[in-house]
Amino acid sequence: MTKVYLNKRIAPRIAQGHPWIYGNEIDRIAGPVEPGDIVEVYYFDGQLAGRGYINPGSQITIRLLTRKREEIDAAFFHTKIAEAWRYRQQLGYVENCRLVFGEADGLPALIIDKFNDYFVLQTLSLGIEKWKKEIVAAIQTIFSPKGIYERNDVPVRELEGLAQQQGFLSDPFPTEIVIQENGLQFYVNIETGQKTGYFLDQQDNRRAIQKIVHGADVLGAFTYTGTFEIHAAHYGAKSVLGIDISEQAVLQANKNAALNKLDHIVHFETMNAFDVLKTWGKEGKKFDVVMLDPPAFTKSRSNIEKAVTGYKEINLRGMKMIRNGGFLVTSSCTNLVSPELFLDTIDMAAKDAKKRIRQVTYQSQSSDHPIIWGMENTHYLKFLIVEVCDR
Repeated sequence: MTKVYLNKRIAPRIAQGHPWIYGNEIDRIAGPVEPGDIVEVYYFDGQLAGRGYINPGSQITIRLLTRKREEIDAAFFHTKIAEAWRYRQQLGYVENCRLVFGEADGLPALIIDKFNDYFVLQTLSLGIEKWKKEIVAAIQTIFSPKGIYERNDVPVRELEGLAQQQGFLSDPFPTEIVIQENGLQFYVNIETGQKTGYFLDQQDNRRAIQKIVHGADVLGAFTYTGTFEIHAAHYGAKSVLGIDISEQAVLQANKNAALNKLDHIVHFETMNAFDVLKTWGKEGKKFDVVMLDPPAFTKSRSNIEKAVTGYKEINLRGMKMIRNGGFLVTSSCTNLVSPELFLDTIDMAAKDAKKRIRQVTYQSQSSDHPIIWGMENTHYLKFLIVEVCDR
């Protein structure tokens, strides 16, 4: 096995457990290298750092899979996926969950989402792509699934020299399925939906709105397929309006409302949330609860300032539309905006809106997306509910 030796001065994060090794942290490579190969990595003093896969063409040159001198083979991936499943079962995520969350489960660049008996797979680096056949075999052995689908239609693969692609990794099956969450049902299209078809990371947070929406007039912006809004109707809201710029998402959201027999309370319209929040705010339109679940405003550190401006703007506008004593429900889904920066941004928005806010709850992603301290990319979702009052 080819050996890789690290520089004497490397980032402490590697010794502290982070699996990423950048090219400028490597001193020398002893042996031939084919992109995607498993290599053995050593610190400068000759102590073993671990084994992982290498891609000299990637910014992240090596991703470590283990800190031990153990075989990386089909049995290794079977064991890791079985361990990930036991963790989810222990926490009660048995029907729908993120089964494998990349680095947080010791399988860098691998995402597996479980929807009932269907599985959606993303292999986001060359090293993990090479083991896709073995990963699929492990899923089949452990779960006997009804279907497996890959959603590798993501630009990040191109950074690894991989083509974007999607399709069946099992016998074909109908890709629109119905899942259950918190006593509700939702259509999920794992072929055409965003990411892997559904945002499982907010499933616990959707329960958190239960008390504040009862008897309320609710506005939801950036609704996607309407999960927060339908939960609000289910939890006793008087009226719920959801808006999203995607006509396809709105069609799916209204289908979900009808599926749950809540379309007499909640409905969805195709609108640009930025424009609507600005216009309705000027018109003095008011709601008891405003919910904001925008997409990530940046995927690059160079655009963080612009992203923060965007978050501040929509939250400021949202607060101005809330009746005195009502509630703002707001999220940010990029790890590039830290929890501290997110909360500071909400605070600045409240001050500019001349509102006093009181925190009701602050949470992160659901626990099937575990956070590993020291790995920023595993801690990405921020979810906040605040009471909004006039000064």
